[in-house]
Amino acid sequence: MLTALIVIFVLAYSAIALEHPLKVNKSASALIGAGLLWTIYGTATGDHHLVNHQLGETLIGISQIVFFLMGAMTIVEVVDAHNGFEVITSRIRTKKLSTLIWLVGFVTFFLSAVLDNLTTTIVMISLIKKLLDKREDRLFFAGMMVIAANAGGAWSPIGDVTTTMLWIGGQITSLAIMKGVFIASMVNMLLPLAIMAYILKGKDVISPQKTVLLGHRDKTSPFEQNFMFIMGIGILVLVPVFKTVTHLPPFMGILFGLGILWLAGEIIHSKKDDEAREHLTLVRALKQIDMSSIVFFIGILLAVATLEHTHILGNLAKWLDQTVGRQDLIVTLIGMASAIVDNVPLVAASMGMYSLSDYPVDSFLWEFMAYCAGTGGSILIIGSAAGIAAMSMENIRFFWYFKNISFLALIGYFGGILVYILQYRLF
Repeated sequence: MLTALIVIFVLAYSAIALEHPLKVNKSASALIGAGLLWTIYGTATGDHHLVNHQLGETLIGISQIVFFLMGAMTIVEVVDAHNGFEVITSRIRTKKLSTLIWLVGFVTFFLSAVLDNLTTTIVMISLIKKLLDKREDRLFFAGMMVIAANAGGAWSPIGDVTTTMLWIGGQITSLAIMKGVFIASMVNMLLPLAIMAYILKGKDVISPQKTVLLGHRDKTSPFEQNFMFIMGIGILVLVPVFKTVTHLPPFMGILFGLGILWLAGEIIHSKKDDEAREHLTLVRALKQIDMSSIVFFIGILLAVATLEHTHILGNLAKWLDQTVGRQDLIVTLIGMASAIVDNVPLVAASMGMYSLSDYPVDSFLWEFMAYCAGTGGSILIIGSAAGIAAMSMENIRFFWYFKNISFLALIGYFGGILVYILQYRLF
């Protein structure tokens, strides 16, 4: 059974990577792979109660991610419909791509630490669409956004799901992880960003035509643009605060905020006729979000869950521990593996392998794990939630990213590793 599961998982991932040559949508490959994996697992195990219980637990975790993603994407669509991103785009005056990549990279890095890498990627790629007209330019920027968002999320307890897992599990504390991993994460972003800025040197920013940017200006006032932008970004920023105060999962905060934004939109547009307000409503925004990418999330997370429940990932981690031995090399390999396999079950398996009695809070293992698992996913486009979101929003091909961005992500990844190990040994 285990061999069959591994073979099917590899084939499903290969089909996702070869989406364009095969002309098969990646969502279909993910769903078929998930269906086959659970069918084989359920049939071979024979314990239907156990399998159904595990599937139920998996769905609880996946639904939280899906509801959060739907809420965040809808909020971004509403802000976009009100032309709210012009609040930022109108203040960016640079005409050089090399300067713009620095500006957008730093904004993404710090915003990701406050929000999370997935939401930040959605917001920033939506912004890039308002700034750049050439698709080739947007692809390079989207690749840098993935690296910057993952790097920014790694040093914050609320910036990346794996860092949050370690924080909630008691392996790290918020102040220590920020102090310990910040410099390594910054280097992880700076090295690829510097190389990309050099590549783009001398190229001018080609903005979308005014008619595209200002298409709804006659239907949204400056007050409406500013109000919906502040409301939308404010709700996204306050989700971590909501989680900290109420101890409820983030999806509850995003849905609560979506309801508030919906009510606010109904009130400020209450005096308009149906035709004028039709494109500004939350109902319209819900129709505009990319459901294909959400279905892809569901399929890929269901597929990975079978590897977790059958202990394939846990056994892989134990094998590494026995074969490699050195902690720094093991964690480095786990980070690189997160470019292929979702980093959540990898970190979950590692948390089960190493006890707090042997590896105390804020020890080298846990901080280094947070950095590697958080940033290693940037190496491949399918290696992180941010990458999958970018892949869906800009239709980035797997091999385009591998050819143009993966090497830069590797440089940043190992650069950050060297800096963290040096910093740890010195201080």
